[in-house]
Amino acid sequence: MLDRYLPVFIILAILAEILGTVGGFGSSVYFVPIANFFLDFQSVLGITALFHLSSNISKIAMFKKGFDKKIVMTLGIPAVLFVSVGAWLSKFIDATMLTYLLGIFLIALSLIFLIFRKLVVTPNVKNSIIGGSLSGLSAGVLGTGGAIRGITLAAFKMDKNKFIATSAIIDLGVDLSRSIVYYFNGYMRKEHLYLVPILLVVSILGTWVGKKILDRITQEQFRGFVLFLILGIGIASIVSEVWK
Repeated sequence: MLDRYLPVFIILAILAEILGTVGGFGSSVYFVPIANFFLDFQSVLGITALFHLSSNISKIAMFKKGFDKKIVMTLGIPAVLFVSVGAWLSKFIDATMLTYLLGIFLIALSLIFLIFRKLVVTPNVKNSIIGGSLSGLSAGVLGTGGAIRGITLAAFKMDKNKFIATSAIIDLGVDLSRSIVYYFNGYMRKEHLYLVPILLVVSILGTWVGKKILDRITQEQFRGFVLFLILGIGIASIVSEVWK
């Protein structure tokens, strides 16, 4: 099926990368449900991890001027540790129930921060560890944890360029870790590896277009956009499972 609809798949992957860049939390949030139309779920997990590696390298290269070293450590290390746990658990856990819980969680938190716009979560070690652990676990089990990391960074009210650079560096470590586990789980199938160079080009193009869009919006518009995207992702997660 994928070979037959490859041009459509590529166009949708580019859109996912653009939205992931503008939203600041990576393309997997959009890419996973897109790829799920063309591939089985385990193959989706494997190809998403490889796609995200090139995607994050592109973001780091284009947004390299600033990132928060403290948050990279306090949020990133728990994310890397828990993504390995989540990737291993993906063989045993029913992803449907977790998708419902993730959707409810994202809807609730995004609405709280949209309604109470002055609310700020202190970017301390405790909050970073919680956000990193949850995002890593979600990334390992469901293939995407960027929305949880995004809601954490949005709550910290980070500068948009620092937000994206920090998120990409954390995500790079997450994707390296889960790629290893997915490989040993048998999720990376030889017949799909031809997609890797295609998705490399997609990641560069999508990140470049996303950066051009970001240059034209304000910091407050960026934060609002992130929260509305996360709200939409939460609703779409629940609706997609109900539809199934």
